[in-house]
Amino acid sequence: MPRPVRIVLKAAGIYAAISLVVGVVLAELTLHPWRPMTITDKEKIACVYEQYGAALQPIAIRAADGADLHAWYSVPEHENGKAVILLHGISDSRLGVAGYGQMFLQHGYRILLPDSRAHGESGGDIATYGLRESNDVHRWVSWLYDRGASCVDGFGESMGAALVLESMSAEPRFCAVVADSPFSTFRSVAYDREGFFVGVGRLGLEPVVGRTLGLLPTEIALGYARWRYRIDLRRANPLDTVRSSSIPVLLIHGEDDINILPRHSRILVRADPAHAQLWLVPRAQHGGAVVVAPQEFWSRVLGFLASHDSLPVSFLALAYAD
Repeated sequence: MPRPVRIVLKAAGIYAAISLVVGVVLAELTLHPWRPMTITDKEKIACVYEQYGAALQPIAIRAADGADLHAWYSVPEHENGKAVILLHGISDSRLGVAGYGQMFLQHGYRILLPDSRAHGESGGDIATYGLRESNDVHRWVSWLYDRGASCVDGFGESMGAALVLESMSAEPRFCAVVADSPFSTFRSVAYDREGFFVGVGRLGLEPVVGRTLGLLPTEIALGYARWRYRIDLRRANPLDTVRSSSIPVLLIHGEDDINILPRHSRILVRADPAHAQLWLVPRAQHGGAVVVAPQEFWSRVLGFLASHDSLPVSFLALAYAD
């Protein structure tokens, strides 16, 4: 066998072996995210919320698969009857979005801060990036409506943004949804993340690396998740839900985001321009719009929710038909 051929075959074998190891490790880390504790700063959050006459109530519900899901619930003294569910990012907890709750309470919203499954204090062996979480969110929304909420909105950041978008297929009763830095499909963001992890995000090469050197490890990771956990992460696609939903959606994305590239939100808004709109924020990094432009952020978010304060027409039509 010619030497060049042997070199190529050896290199291919090494690449395949490394890809196998990397793919399995990536799958395990993705499905079993690090769980930060949520109790340590509870007192600080409670003190902030107290100024609006809102207590921090711990609550729990049971998921369809039996997992216990935990959350905090707060109702301001001067409420407007509407509620918003705030969803956090990967390897985070309800604490990660608790800061947003202050502004919502100030404007009269009831707020619900769940720990996503496999995060914080919630149960669930693995995170499924919307495949199981969509029904979890549906149950939380039902919980809010059962307690007299006149309108329930969704707000998510990063993974939480993707989850709230995906949940619209299982939960058509959202009045409106705000998604800050979501991904469009799990498979595409998995490719991008390969480039992010090797440090080429600043060079704008994430998609290139992810779809070349990172292609095999990603596909191995997806296949491993299907084989070992019976979870097909290729079906975790906010894009499909946005296409088929009539719920109003405000997408927010930082133009300098290298964690989840802004092209994901561009793809999402093109999927349903009739019901979705996009605010691209200059100089903002991942989830950083509220830091770079806080006044405009809250003006847009609160204005958007206020302009969609009733159930979607499609859901009302379905309800009357029943």
